[in-house]
Amino acid sequence: MIRLADIYVQQFKITLASFVQYRAAIFIWMIWHVIEPLVYLSVWSVVTRSLGGNVGGFTGGDFASYFIAMMLVNHLTYTWIMWEFEYRVRHGILSFMLLRPIHPIHSDIVDNVTSKLLTLPMMIPSAMLLALLFRPVFHPVPWAMAAFVPAVFLAFLLRFIVEWALSLAVFWTTRISAVNQGYYVITLFLAGQMAPLALLPGAVRIAATVLPFRWMISFPVELLLGRLTPQEALAGIGAQIVWLAIGFTILRRAWRAGLRIYSAVGA
Repeated sequence: MIRLADIYVQQFKITLASFVQYRAAIFIWMIWHVIEPLVYLSVWSVVTRSLGGNVGGFTGGDFASYFIAMMLVNHLTYTWIMWEFEYRVRHGILSFMLLRPIHPIHSDIVDNVTSKLLTLPMMIPSAMLLALLFRPVFHPVPWAMAAFVPAVFLAFLLRFIVEWALSLAVFWTTRISAVNQGYYVITLFLAGQMAPLALLPGAVRIAATVLPFRWMISFPVELLLGRLTPQEALAGIGAQIVWLAIGFTILRRAWRAGLRIYSAVGA
């Protein structure tokens, strides 16, 4: 563990230096994380006003608080590994990564965390600006805010593991752009990014709850906004842990099976 911690520290320094060289790319990526929820918030604000100020129990202020919280939670949990892994295989980069004495997943963890640390100070002012523009209504619940910390941490781990495991499909298909796009669209609906799950049809809500999508993004948002009971919060954290174990098991087996058939394709 001490050796692994030292590796993480060194990887953090390397990643930080690399990100500093690509400040423009980081800034553009951050802008997208603000624009996407801003578009949904603007649409739902217009819908709310046209329907008399209330949609399914959500007022304009409720939508503002939901999408601002969604923006921050999505930022804390997002990964880009699904879009990166195909490039690694097709161009043979993974071959060099496999020569290293540690699993490639460790460098991805450090890269992801470093990115969040660099951009979070810019996301917070963005959230404050949206709050001034849309006037969110928050109903903070002390126990829920405390439970939000482990919930968002588990959400990050779950999303990272699930997307890392899904990216391993490239071992068998070489190109997974279509898989990535399909996953992205499904996540918009089932993770509550496009609209609160409470406003979606019952079948969609059930699918989001049974599958891991709700627990990756929507659950921490609901918890932060005080929309869950203590029993629902405990059940949600339990669901996160169960899906984390399932995702990790799938990842390990897919990784071992994929390496047996792996061959660098080339550009």
